[in-house]
Amino acid sequence: QVQLVESGGGLVQAGGSLRLSCGASGRSFATYAMGWFRQAPGKAREFVAAINLSGSSTYYADSVKGRFTISRDNAKNTVYLRMDSLKPEDTAVYYCAGSMNTYRLRQTQGDYWGQGTQVTVSS
Repeated sequence: QVQLVESGGGLVQAGGSLRLSCGASGRSFATYAMGWFRQAPGKAREFVAAINLSGSSTYYADSVKGRFTISRDNAKNTVYLRMDSLKPEDTAVYYCAGSMNTYRLRQTQGDYWGQGTQVTVSS
């Protein structure tokens, strides 16, 4: 089992930045591809970004490409999501998840999920 805990959410003005963190405990963090997802009220959970085991490959949803950056520190068992140029439409609960590969994450399929952290962007 892998336990995931997100942090770093909050309220920010449009154009601002936030960095989300997701700490992992349990089975080896470095054996999992990691991803970030979000769910806005009344909408389905959607893929945001994914990163492979080593951090050498990253993937982004078109809606965040060029504004968000996913990274990981395997020594700290942590994956990050740096969010710049935030827009009101980025408002959602953000979740991190782990899976065997980035393909599954891009299909919004995770094996382990965190509890989520709220991000609210005011206009």
